[in-house]
Amino acid sequence: MNYLDFEKPIQELSEQIEKLKHMAVKSKVDVSKSIRELEEKMNAERKKVFSNLTPWQRVQLSRHPDRPYTLDYIQAITEGNFTEFAGDRFVKDDKAMVGGFGSVNGKTIMFIGQQKGRTTKERQIRNFGMANPDGYRKSLRLMKLAEKFNKPVVTFIDTPGAFPGIEAEERGQAEAIARNLFEMARLKVPIICIIIGEGASGGALGIGVGDKVLMLENAWYSVISPENCSTILWRTWDFKEKAAEVLKLTAVDMLKNKLIDGIIPEPLGAAHSNPEESYKFVKDEILKQLTILQNLPTDKMVKERIQKFCSMGVVAKEVVEKVQ
Repeated sequence: MNYLDFEKPIQELSEQIEKLKHMAVKSKVDVSKSIRELEEKMNAERKKVFSNLTPWQRVQLSRHPDRPYTLDYIQAITEGNFTEFAGDRFVKDDKAMVGGFGSVNGKTIMFIGQQKGRTTKERQIRNFGMANPDGYRKSLRLMKLAEKFNKPVVTFIDTPGAFPGIEAEERGQAEAIARNLFEMARLKVPIICIIIGEGASGGALGIGVGDKVLMLENAWYSVISPENCSTILWRTWDFKEKAAEVLKLTAVDMLKNKLIDGIIPEPLGAAHSNPEESYKFVKDEILKQLTILQNLPTDKMVKERIQKFCSMGVVAKEVVEKVQ
């Protein structure tokens, strides 16, 4: 397992436990008592570390190399009963955006999300989870397909942002994202959006308009990453920790500001430490929210979705008067 800097005390205890287990096998000496004591100490240390995380530490956790990605969640939640669709029917198939129908407890759901890669080759193929316009157009095609067959949509958000390359802008990156916002706002089926890792800028918002917007406990959601914010404000990355704090990008901050509808807990030690438990938390929340949404009349559901997003933020009266 990979450990972050602030997890060093946990790593040291884990290594001691592994050494004792190896010694027990090699010398056939009973060290079970010592192992239990170290495991209790490690759990106590883990609780101490993860009960007082800073915003920057949560950003680091959201990027952990062992953290589950979109396809991990989809395959686990559907128990392998997932059919992926490809192509936007305009230019190409964007590998940074994945989607298709899957079955969960007998319910057919359209799953869509950004997918990162773990190896160097996979990261290149997936473009580090940064979708081109083709990816957003593919996601919209799949949402419209779900609407046609009256199936709910679940999106998994995990991206450092939409791809900022020249070719992406030439093919209409801004228009593709804007079109998604417009169409998702009025889609006539339930939409659940879950930020499972990084939720940066328009790249996240492009599949982030839903009846319920949820965040995993150690995910982040913001108009800009802490590093880029630090670069703009202080002209250096050195203030990224301060930027993470002032951006109010954590799940707790997002819920407090009424920009999301709920927080999905993660196992102690974050999602990467116990993926199976994390999958269960996400699956249970999806089924819970779908039960509520599918009992709402379609017109009411769409109206409430639009009102929710229109009510976000504050518009000062004097600004409105100046514009008029």
